[in-house]
Amino acid sequence: MRRLLFAGLLLLSCPAFAQDPTADYFKLTRKEFDKSNALSTTAFVEQRWRLPGNKGFNESIYYVEGLLKKAGYVPEQKDEAEAPLTYRIEKRPMKANAWDPINASVTIAGETVPLLEFKTNRNMLAIGSVSTPSGGITAEVVYLNAADIGKLNDQDLKGKILFSETSSARLFNVAINAGAIGVLGYAMPAYTKPEIHQTSIQFSGISNRDQKGWAINLSYQAKERLKALLGNRSKEAIEKEPVKLHIDISVNSYPSEELTIVANARGNTKPSERFIYSAHVQEPGANDNATGVGTLAEMARVTAELIKAGKLSPQRTLTFLWGDEIVSTQRYIKENTERAKGIICGMSLDMVGEDTKKTGGSFLIEKMPDPSAIWTRGTDKHSEWGAGNVTEKDLFPHYYNDLVMNICNSQGKYANWTVNYNPFEGGSDHTPFLQNKIPGLLMWHFTDVFYHTDNDRLDKVSAETMQNVGISALTTAYTLVNADEKTALWTLNEVKIAALKRLKTEFELSKAVIASGKPADEEKKIISTWGKYYTEALATTSKIPVKAETTRVGSAIKVAVLEIEKQTNLYLEALK
Repeated sequence: MRRLLFAGLLLLSCPAFAQDPTADYFKLTRKEFDKSNALSTTAFVEQRWRLPGNKGFNESIYYVEGLLKKAGYVPEQKDEAEAPLTYRIEKRPMKANAWDPINASVTIAGETVPLLEFKTNRNMLAIGSVSTPSGGITAEVVYLNAADIGKLNDQDLKGKILFSETSSARLFNVAINAGAIGVLGYAMPAYTKPEIHQTSIQFSGISNRDQKGWAINLSYQAKERLKALLGNRSKEAIEKEPVKLHIDISVNSYPSEELTIVANARGNTKPSERFIYSAHVQEPGANDNATGVGTLAEMARVTAELIKAGKLSPQRTLTFLWGDEIVSTQRYIKENTERAKGIICGMSLDMVGEDTKKTGGSFLIEKMPDPSAIWTRGTDKHSEWGAGNVTEKDLFPHYYNDLVMNICNSQGKYANWTVNYNPFEGGSDHTPFLQNKIPGLLMWHFTDVFYHTDNDRLDKVSAETMQNVGISALTTAYTLVNADEKTALWTLNEVKIAALKRLKTEFELSKAVIASGKPADEEKKIISTWGKYYTEALATTSKIPVKAETTRVGSAIKVAVLEIEKQTNLYLEALK
């Protein structure tokens, strides 16, 4: 056993092949990134209720366009080869109407102070709701246990409002078909701590093709008030004098176009190869995702300034994309297969500016699928978002995970910024990259008690966090778009070190499992899967240089792979 551990420690102590190539890029990005710019853009965007095609979404896109113009990006006339810095706004007719919430209130009949108001609870209106008649409508409210929703009949709800402690989406069509004019739903996840943050409401939508009614999402506070009002009266009293609510809703719905804005800093040597960032515009929150929009806008400005000053000369193209989550990124990849072949890596910026002291979250790098997404143990853990259904065939061996974690950790040490990571889960703009066999990962925060709620406002945003994320994201891309042989050798060594650390960690965990009396077969499978994952990840470093200079990288990969295979076999032998 001593010989085994010594072998691991010896390998870990091997000197680096090459000097850290990120150091010079850190100097540039740390000096140039202006957190006040990122915060200013975030402040503009977060004021707007953003859905594809609506006023708030489009105003955000055009605001970013103004920033790009000011930074030196010029509009494309035909294609992105026209200038070093270009941008375009892509416009596509929408199949469904855009939806804009204008105003809403819920008031208990006989009272003057509203139970809920749009100006303080801007997620109270379910997406897809229609306006009430001018001046609002007053109707009886009926409470129903969620378990009894399927027992409605045509006479139960005619002209009434249904209230239940379940999602408005689940309630809506059942209630409308039973004659209700609208619904009040309550569904807040436990991680939002609704008993503490009693005014929070998460946004949601309804399927309202017939444009017949509306749905109101309730806060914990409003839900409890209504329950108390209905529960404190007898059935006979309610029948004699029903509890009524005055509902006043104003929305706009209209044909529109979906907008996506794409900016490019063109590569000088291999412009068809590119690193691409994606930040979605839709969703009404500050952290989700006005911070992604603001951070990426400042990253685009920094890149332009460095290129114009002659301090950065990208050999591959950098692409910045703002649009509709997943949809715009997927389209960018799918609509041009030749362009997609040149994407070396993708990065999603989603919820990247949190003040974690207020949100309770942590900055996370969501990794591409590695074995921790299958066997999640030790210090690895999934977020409350939840684990994806990852199998061995879904694993994506690549240097990218460890490179980004290394760069973020360097910035973390520099700025006293806490960096964590989570196994792959999916659900944001990194997913389309992975679905198309392109390396892609997510920078985000979770758990966030204000996630998707109308309490996700600017006061929960940290300009310093956006700066740390922006610096790390830019340094990653600059390193890869200008990578040479030394970059590949340095990355190879860093990945090898990460592999040895991971194998040692998994070995210790497996030893403990076997010592508890469980069979060794599954533990050996875990170790061998990690070993295979990392030998394949090491091989991908051959694609890092912009141009192949010598055979040194290939030779170094062979040596590193042999080291990992040897260490894996030593651990497997020890588990017998």
